Amino acid sequence: MATTAARTHSRYAEVVLAVFGTYSVLLGLFMLVAPGAFFDTLGAFGVRNDHYIFDNASFELPLGLLMFGALRWPRWRVPTLAFATAHWALHALSHLIDPHHAAGNWVGWLEATGLVFTTVLLAIALRASMSDEGRN
Repeated sequence: MATTAARTHSRYAEVVLAVFGTYSVLLGLFMLVAPGAFFDTLGAFGVRNDHYIFDNASFELPLGLLMFGALRWPRWRVPTLAFATAHWALHALSHLIDPHHAAGNWVGWLEATGLVFTTVLLAIALRASMSDEGRN
């Protein structure tokens, strides 16, 4: 029975790492390749600043690659998921404090809600990975 739970935990963490890794890599590439389109669609908070968009891309892209690395090297999972969970939690907090999206506050609140939800998914994957690591 414990092996089935461990496999389920491990599989959940793998799916989360793959999905969030893909998201972060694609988001980072989107910011690097098309900062104007990124700002107009997702980042319309305040005044457009390509430098800050590139700075964020230089964070998102390696985070996604780190998540892919954690798929290959299971010992990386707990620290990677801890870092990603902290990142998403702080990002969610930022959107809760400032939900004023150019497309309307409802878009900002929708984004904040999505970030809180995804933070929970990451935290569950972190907890599952910590449980798996404790068994080994």
